[in-house]
Amino acid sequence: MTIPKIVILTGAGISAESGLSTFRAQNGLWEGYNVDDVATYAGYKRDPIAVHQFYNMLRHKLQDPKVCPNAAHYALAELEQKLGSDNVLIVTQNVDNLHEQAGSKNIIHMHGELLKVRNEQNGQITECFSDVDYNQNKLIRPHIVWFGEIPLQMDEIYDALTQTEYFISIGTSGNVYPAAGFVQVANQSGAKTVELNLEPSLGENLFQTKIYGPASKIVPKFVQTLI
Repeated sequence: MTIPKIVILTGAGISAESGLSTFRAQNGLWEGYNVDDVATYAGYKRDPIAVHQFYNMLRHKLQDPKVCPNAAHYALAELEQKLGSDNVLIVTQNVDNLHEQAGSKNIIHMHGELLKVRNEQNGQITECFSDVDYNQNKLIRPHIVWFGEIPLQMDEIYDALTQTEYFISIGTSGNVYPAAGFVQVANQSGAKTVELNLEPSLGENLFQTKIYGPASKIVPKFVQTLI
């Protein structure tokens, strides 16, 4: 039997059951902060200390022992283990490390990673598990793709979408581009497109198969149909 190529897009909905709040909160707020202040480069240049304090807080939350992968994360890790890393690619909009904790290996973090920082001068990326003090190193910024910045590894993502046999979107709202347009690329390439979500996304009409419910329930069940 030929092993299918699978591209999986994950959004905040897959991590919500793990105790992490979704990024796109109502009224332009994220964790009670104005998105323009903490998730744009202009906001960072305006008050870098406040922005670092915000991401220091998020880093602490992510490393809370109560935050851990849920059944959906583990199901995707099992899928990769059974079909092979060459055949299963996770493209995540999330900046957490829950896919890695669950055991997935082939992951693209298109919006960056909370547990990494980047040197603005030379682009060097390093792991970071503790607080960042801007006054001690003014060249270090969070390794996060802010609004108005280009997501990471887009060429690799589009290349994978043109070759995939399945495109599965999990826990995404469908209103953040370019990720919201991935289903159209996959459809044009002849892939089977699947939406697994708590509720219909803005682009739900573009998917051939749609299953709604908590990620920890519907993702493991659907994964079993693939293995």
